[in-house]
Amino acid sequence: MITGKRICITGGAGFIGSSLVGRLVKDNQVVVLDNFSRDSLGQKEYSQHPNITVVKGDVLNYEDVARAAQDADYIIHCAGIAGIRTVCLKPTRTMEVNFIGSANVLKAAVENPGCKRVVCFSTSEVFGSCALTSKENDQSVIGASGQARWTYAVSKLAEEHLAVAYYREFNVPTCVVRPFNIYGPGQIGEGALKIFVQKALANEPITVFGEGTQIRAWCYLDDMVEGTMRCIENDAAVGESFNIGNARSIQTIYGLANTVIRVLNSKSNIQFAPAPSVDIELRIPCVDKARDILGFEAQVDLEEGILRTAEHYSKMK
Repeated sequence: MITGKRICITGGAGFIGSSLVGRLVKDNQVVVLDNFSRDSLGQKEYSQHPNITVVKGDVLNYEDVARAAQDADYIIHCAGIAGIRTVCLKPTRTMEVNFIGSANVLKAAVENPGCKRVVCFSTSEVFGSCALTSKENDQSVIGASGQARWTYAVSKLAEEHLAVAYYREFNVPTCVVRPFNIYGPGQIGEGALKIFVQKALANEPITVFGEGTQIRAWCYLDDMVEGTMRCIENDAAVGESFNIGNARSIQTIYGLANTVIRVLNSKSNIQFAPAPSVDIELRIPCVDKARDILGFEAQVDLEEGILRTAEHYSKMK
């Protein structure tokens, strides 16, 4: 358990970052660096907690990053461009934020020799369009050059290489997490399960893109937070990357829509539309490494996670 420490969370106002703030803020000083283009933190009951210091800034500005990371015992680097639609609309900014922003964070960590851990957030998309029980050391596969979707994956993969390089060359205690389809309360912007739940609660039609045969493993937010915490707390995580996901919660997109409708007793129907961009056909993680090294296993199964997510959005009406 982490107590009495100073923790910098970039992207701390975002979906996962703000939940990490909630996990840590009671017993630690938490510095949130964010430009607040999306603000999930403002919805939290702890948003005004006296242990939170907000640095409103941008990871592309090194001075902002250095100020937030100064004297931090731990740095959790969540900041990045999120959502496939945003990525496709702004591929240049996606690559700049994900790579240059990460370079700034790692450079700031070098200037802070007391830092005990830097956790960098990558993505399951580094495994490409077809990933079946992919392991951390499997070959990464990026789609065709020029397809905007892959700018996200390639910039995150570059971040991973940079994190490992800083560990080996400068002894910065880095580790990498690869989230697999995280969902839950407080998700801002895009996210299939969030949209499905909101539509089902309103008994509105749910749109499935393509044939709906794309397969995903869905991981609830609390499990992602727990996996990240174990990377902070366990020295064996240094220099390693970890898939964080729930290999039990596997569904096609069409199956997911049907499950949401059934679990929430919704009157929604399902409609189909052409896929707006290149899609991922299969993405299921192997989570053996996280279990063996970190002792991590996802606890929240899909139907329970849907109910928890729906409860949150019901209260927001």
